[in-house]
Amino acid sequence: MRDTLHLLKRTDFPEIHRNEVQTLQVNLGYRCNQSCVHCHVNAGPHRKEMMSSETIDTVMEYLNARKIHTLDITGGAPELHPQFRQLVSMANSRVERVIDRCNLTILEEPGQQDLADFLAAQKVQVVASLPCYLETNVDRQRGKGVFEKSIRALRKLNALGYGKNDEVLILTLVYNPQGPDLPPPQERLERDYREFLVEYGVSFDHLFTITNMPINRFGSTLISQGKFREYMLLLRDAYHAKNLQSVMCRSLISVDWQGYVYDCDFNQMLGLPLQYNNQTRTHLSELVDVDMRSSKIAVADHCYGCTAGQGSSCSGSLSP
Repeated sequence: MRDTLHLLKRTDFPEIHRNEVQTLQVNLGYRCNQSCVHCHVNAGPHRKEMMSSETIDTVMEYLNARKIHTLDITGGAPELHPQFRQLVSMANSRVERVIDRCNLTILEEPGQQDLADFLAAQKVQVVASLPCYLETNVDRQRGKGVFEKSIRALRKLNALGYGKNDEVLILTLVYNPQGPDLPPPQERLERDYREFLVEYGVSFDHLFTITNMPINRFGSTLISQGKFREYMLLLRDAYHAKNLQSVMCRSLISVDWQGYVYDCDFNQMLGLPLQYNNQTRTHLSELVDVDMRSSKIAVADHCYGCTAGQGSSCSGSLSP
């Protein structure tokens, strides 16, 4: 795995500052039942990192102290954390929305057969990765049989009320490009997804398109193929200043499995910490009583991935 931070640090990306923090994104660990080519987290079955009980207590302390709208739980496969369900249950009374970043196939893992029922009972919004609506493309990117398992998982969620225009049980699919390309327009691709997936008896509420970031596994692949510079030029050439107003880092902070804080999930994976009090890195426990509004956001060249084309964030494209 090749580090890409040294290729991204020298940047002319515009300076940006944070608004009010509305979303706390928590990475429970890097263990996952899959190893995807595009994964910027470099997650997989053999990763051991896992958030401690003490750090989960700190997350709850932060939620109690701050007016956070959304708890966004991610990984790896966050559901593999032994306290995932406890965290969801505790957070539900403290925030307006809990999101589970789900890879779908986790619903068929041993011990997870009742996961879908739990998510529905807790009214958790599911953001599910399905990088294409074609079986061959999904299996090429994520492993043989993944598409078939994903379809079964989506049907299970549909049977519980997800993806049926329910105001609470919201099911969102996530698309990633197969290679070093920008995502197509989100609205058009969502129509394509609906047209193809209805043949499998599957429905969903929304589709998010997310640009692949030149970090970790995907960044290393770009370097190996001699396409890193070409991809960075693509992102820069597609830059749209209007997307700066709604990039996710303005209203989100990201917490790693050890409790250290970053401006976004991508910065977390690069080891580019949130800038606070001139510290090398900051723990969430230090921010419980801190208003982060107007604080400077750490940027590097990968930030062009969030502002290219329609823009990209954990909530999909930033502009129509």
